[in-house]
Amino acid sequence: MIYLVVYDIVDDRKRAKIAGLLKDYGFRVQKSVYECRLEAGRFRELRERLGKFVDCREDSIIMYPLCADCRRGRRPLGIGHDPFEHDYLVL
Repeated sequence: MIYLVVYDIVDDRKRAKIAGLLKDYGFRVQKSVYECRLEAGRFRELRERLGKFVDCREDSIIMYPLCADCRRGRRPLGIGHDPFEHDYLVL
């Protein structure tokens, strides 16, 4: 399943740590938005790890599941390429 992970974190240090963590799970599509391909166990792991950073009084992280039809309906403007367009990644 692909998840759209969006966050609004007040503290700059925490926000940088969250961005670094999310890079291990997916691709940045905007400043505070990542697309992550996660199986159930990996989803739980990421949710648990992210939860350690959240101050419920001022921070927010939301993980939206994206079905295949939703992903096909994407209409990016600008540089919004699809990081999961291929089943492989060349580094």
